[in-house]
Amino acid sequence: MPKAKSKAQQQAAGAALAAKRGETDKSDLQGASVEMYESMSESELEEMASTDRSDLPETADDD
Repeated sequence: MPKAKSKAQQQAAGAALAAKRGETDKSDLQGASVEMYESMSESELEEMASTDRSDLPETADDD
């Protein structure tokens, strides 16, 4: 299962998960969260959104 590599990615996954569950409108999503909503299952989003943020960088480095 995917793990978030940055706080921004974890937050985007959380937004996509909320939309997937019907808690927010899909039209409220922006950027990466739209792509996550369309390409990932609810269980994948849940796994990524539940990643512990304490040791994550704000954004991921481009490798």
